[in-house]
Amino acid sequence: MLGDLMLDVVLAPARPLEQGSDVPGRVSLVQGGSAANTARWLARLGARSSLICAVGRDAAGRALVDAVREDGVVPRVTRVAGARTGRIGVLVASDGERSFVADRGAADALEPGELRASWFAGADALHLPAYSLLGEPLGLAGRRAATMARESGAVISVDLASIVPLLANGRHAARTLIDSIAPDVVFATAAEAEALLGRNAIEGLLDVAPHAVIKRGAKGATVVARVDGERLRFEVATQHVIATDSTGAGDAFDAGFLVGWFAAREAGRSTAASLQRAALAGHRAAARQLTTPRPELPLA
Repeated sequence: MLGDLMLDVVLAPARPLEQGSDVPGRVSLVQGGSAANTARWLARLGARSSLICAVGRDAAGRALVDAVREDGVVPRVTRVAGARTGRIGVLVASDGERSFVADRGAADALEPGELRASWFAGADALHLPAYSLLGEPLGLAGRRAATMARESGAVISVDLASIVPLLANGRHAARTLIDSIAPDVVFATAAEAEALLGRNAIEGLLDVAPHAVIKRGAKGATVVARVDGERLRFEVATQHVIATDSTGAGDAFDAGFLVGWFAAREAGRSTAASLQRAALAGHRAAARQLTTPRPELPLA
């Protein structure tokens, strides 16, 4: 895993906001960052998990590194002088959907020269949220990591993650960037897939990677794959879960899917059966994220 380890400042108002005034609610400081969320769920699900990231030399950075280590993740951390640890402001609506304000700080300061070949030796997979391919020098580090992981025989997965930063330089630039990674698996929401590819986005994802998963929240997931010249497509339903904050559910899904996929493949199951079991495992991990309170991050 390579990418963001961030401080989430979560604002959950008890009723609609009122301009020029205040409303009651809850403000929480919790561990965030898409890559970190996926890394910790991989560890929680029993996989060997490491996180390559950059934080500031501050209390928030120290607390975040301690938090992922306690979850069983091996941190490979660059501590950046003169930059504070990245922060995300998360405004949670009453239906659990979120809006974000990103103050990326030290998160973008990871240099490709800081990567070590030994970190990738024996790895089964490298997962990259799209954030890890954007910004500089983080984007260079993400692309270098993909090359190093591929040379070690690892599977590469990419989550499109967020439309606005991904398409900041236009659709063609975003597609060229993803193509340069040549991922084996792509995760996306339907909106993200359409933003990247336009019409026929779901089937079009198979021109980006041989396996693709479209996450549809409470509506389940669509899985498509190219196998021996044929195209597979099937829907995987999920149980409805009531959640007040959906932050991290997509990252947890990615972790569950990857763990389930590798387990099914090792058991000798067919491609279709492996992908279906993987999607079900992803749904289970997402449900656990949605129903597990996010602990306050101790900054002392």
